[in-house]
Amino acid sequence: MLFTSAFTFVRLQYRSGDWDTDIRMPSNILNSLIEYTTLPVNTQEKVVLLESDDLFLHPFCYLSGHKLVQFTAKEKSNFKKYVKNGGFVFVDDCNHDIDGLFARSFERQMETCFGSNALRKIPNTHPIYKAFFKFPDGPPPTSFELNGWGDDLVHDYLKAIIIDGRIGVLYSNKDYGCEWDYDFRNKRWLAEDNTKFGVNIIMYALTA
Repeated sequence: MLFTSAFTFVRLQYRSGDWDTDIRMPSNILNSLIEYTTLPVNTQEKVVLLESDDLFLHPFCYLSGHKLVQFTAKEKSNFKKYVKNGGFVFVDDCNHDIDGLFARSFERQMETCFGSNALRKIPNTHPIYKAFFKFPDGPPPTSFELNGWGDDLVHDYLKAIIIDGRIGVLYSNKDYGCEWDYDFRNKRWLAEDNTKFGVNIIMYALTA
């Protein structure tokens, strides 16, 4: 797989559902990478069609939505090939609901791509929780979970598909996309920068 020299935040566009969520989140995460790391970054998000071979030029991709996920044959083939060849996809359920349409349909797609039970909970001791910042308690909660939105649960885990000992697909029902969907200049009003876990996700994707 050919990687570009500067990191690009790639959002995957798929034909079903609503892929274009959380429009301010990528610039917020890119700002955090600039603030906390020495990683060279492209400052603009890039949208890539899941069915396009441009996908294979990038080591990290983001996929999200609220609605049905039903991959076309080409999308399914590309997704599987990308992950099997070392790519990393961060998938975030904007409904933060394990019984919602996005969750159920996306998990079915993963079963058809990688087999049943391929998507499994990862322990809170996983290296992704110390890839840059340290999260000894595992994935940080979101305000949406704590306020009882979605399935009214605080998910104390993330799921993943592991390929050759590393995460190929990281799957969240916590709605990090909405949690980080604000102008990065407003972070100064927060007691703690809640995008730090996003830095961990990307640094793990690029270095594991």
